[in-house]
Amino acid sequence: MAHLQIIQGDITTMKADAIVNAANTALAGGGGVDGAIHKAAGKKQLDAACAQLHGCPTGEAKVTPAFNLDAQIIIHTPGPIWQGGQHHEAQLLANSYANSLQQALNYHCQTILFPSISTGVYGYPLKLAAPIAIKSIRDFPANLQVSMVCYNLPTYQVYLSAANL
Repeated sequence: MAHLQIIQGDITTMKADAIVNAANTALAGGGGVDGAIHKAAGKKQLDAACAQLHGCPTGEAKVTPAFNLDAQIIIHTPGPIWQGGQHHEAQLLANSYANSLQQALNYHCQTILFPSISTGVYGYPLKLAAPIAIKSIRDFPANLQVSMVCYNLPTYQVYLSAANL
């Protein structure tokens, strides 16, 4: 079972074996955490590495080197765009977390940092997304050290509440 902690901060300044990026399906640096990770890692290098992967379907996860980040790898996972909840968004979001954790395991990572996937520009309601993220991480069978990194206080508070901490 994965061990989870909830922290507030900037994921691009933290150290871990793997940093998860809330990517788009083209794996082209966008806005929010995706843009911040591309910038901090070295946009030109990361863009080139992502281009070699030829995109990634929603809910899946692909890996690149971490370049200038204090990590071994970046796990890119496109979460679902919120469409009202009737288009398998919950399952796709759970898949993003589970597939990212599986990639971390595949690459022998022990420490993983997650942002709040799909709750920014993709519009997934934070109070619905947080319990899915928490359950997906806690249900993962491997013994990993996982940190949910919340960029701002409101997000941090929602995740603490969802995790019953």
